[in-house]
Amino acid sequence: MRIEWRNKARKQLKKLKDRATIKRILDAVERLELEPSNLDIKALSGHEYSHRLRVGNYRVLLNIDEVIEVAFVEEVKKRDDRTY
Repeated sequence: MRIEWRNKARKQLKKLKDRATIKRILDAVERLELEPSNLDIKALSGHEYSHRLRVGNYRVLLNIDEVIEVAFVEEVKKRDDRTY
């Protein structure tokens, strides 16, 4: 599966101050490209994005197109009551 980062997600990732967290998120997205079945990915219903990837206290919100095998990384957010 190919990964494409949206500008909004890139900006949100750059704003994070903890380099270890940034590395964990990048590693998880890279693993998504290789083996998506081994990650904590959940389909979302009633949300503007189709899936979320859990990485510790952070959520990577995705739109996955399984026909052309592309995952669009839309947002990277810290988990709270308003994340999804």
